[in-house]
Amino acid sequence: MRQCILFIGITLLAISCQAPQKTENQAELFARIDTEIKQNSQAYETLKEASETIGHRLTGSENGSKAEEYTFNKFKEYGFEDVAYQTFEVEAWARDQVSLKINENPVKVVTLGHSPVQAEITGDIVDMGNGLEADYLAQPGAVKDKISLVYIGLLDGSEEGLSNLHRSEKTALAIKYGAKGIIIINQVPNGVLLTGTASVTGELIPIPAVCIGKEDGMALKANLKTDKATAYIEMTNTSDLIKARNVVATLKGSEIPEEEIVIGGHLDSWDLATGAIDNGIGSFAILDIARAFKANGLQPKRTIKFVMFMGEEQGLLGSRYMVDEAVNAGKIDQIKYMMNLDMSGNPIGMNAGGQLEDENFFKTLGAAIQKQDTIYQNNFSNRSGLHSDHQPFMLEGVPILSVQSNLDRSIYGCYHSDCDDFDLVNKEHITNTARFGTMMLYGLANAKKLPATKMDSETTKEFMIKNDLKEKLIIGGDWKWGD
Repeated sequence: MRQCILFIGITLLAISCQAPQKTENQAELFARIDTEIKQNSQAYETLKEASETIGHRLTGSENGSKAEEYTFNKFKEYGFEDVAYQTFEVEAWARDQVSLKINENPVKVVTLGHSPVQAEITGDIVDMGNGLEADYLAQPGAVKDKISLVYIGLLDGSEEGLSNLHRSEKTALAIKYGAKGIIIINQVPNGVLLTGTASVTGELIPIPAVCIGKEDGMALKANLKTDKATAYIEMTNTSDLIKARNVVATLKGSEIPEEEIVIGGHLDSWDLATGAIDNGIGSFAILDIARAFKANGLQPKRTIKFVMFMGEEQGLLGSRYMVDEAVNAGKIDQIKYMMNLDMSGNPIGMNAGGQLEDENFFKTLGAAIQKQDTIYQNNFSNRSGLHSDHQPFMLEGVPILSVQSNLDRSIYGCYHSDCDDFDLVNKEHITNTARFGTMMLYGLANAKKLPATKMDSETTKEFMIKNDLKEKLIIGGDWKWGD
């Protein structure tokens, strides 16, 4: 039906007939979003361009600065007026030279992040198995002034129910029990070497930490059952105080702009390759989600901050800074949710961390996404881990959201390694992250009522314990409850 309005004046008679504005329902909106992204997604192409023209994105490096500028300019190109750098100082670590000899024989090796600027040590190697606290307690004093050998994962035949630790936490335990150095065995076959920080704080550690390939490591473990082995480690690295920048694009909310949803992923990478998987597939999907919001004219009730974090690989430095700034300014309560994409791709479900008040919210939202494409399976979980940019938000009680990914697991073998290059990226999978991620983010930012609220300190503590994170947070110096 058309509405006709009659305007009568002294000298003017006008008739205006206008059709009423149609409001899209959620299914129509999601279908429109889906069509646009499938046709126009730029996630794959921008990651390819950045990989080829910038290379790695190490925090504090010239490449890292280029990556910050690249994404800043892309946000502007996509139509964001409010784009800003959030600058923070960081002790930027970079590798230089390293060599390892075991019983005088050279072994292929890579330095782990935040090892000393200079080190030269010789010591007996002691096999400490998985490198968990129980392994050290079982051999009191075994690594004092010696070199600890640990496996990065959990060894076959390990006791059931063990919880593994991050390489930085295993290094912290080696330091705690007096080791003068640590050799970590990678779990990926074919001699792949892994880097990454060995520091739980983002500061330099007092002992050299290195990684060797699985085959070399397992052969060494076998020899140690009957013979002694001595290692000689020599390394130089650099560490300088520099400035790095988070890149933040803000889309102001239409009804309750004071409430903020942060969607972030780390832009930085290690320097052995281009970091296409860790975390190009996450951060460049976020860049395309931001593009899709503008291209589709999406204006949700709440403000959204699209964030490219730097310094994640060196200790969550950028996200810690953002959270500290919000706490110090008395604005942490304005952040209602943090959605993190780290090595995420081809989503088949959602993981919502925090104390949920309405779990059905995510299942209903997921069902609406699944109507667009059954590739999305509407799986759901409520759990949390550490060592990515959601962690500082989570420790302040902010509810978190991530995706359950369905990626080719083989690509993770190049995690933090010299094979993490663009040829591993699946165009369909990164496009699916943009498609489904846009719908997730819009559904959350536009919700009448959010499915979870900020946890108080005691509830946050209990959530950490429930998710088996207390020991890890204590080792990392992030357990703030004192008991």
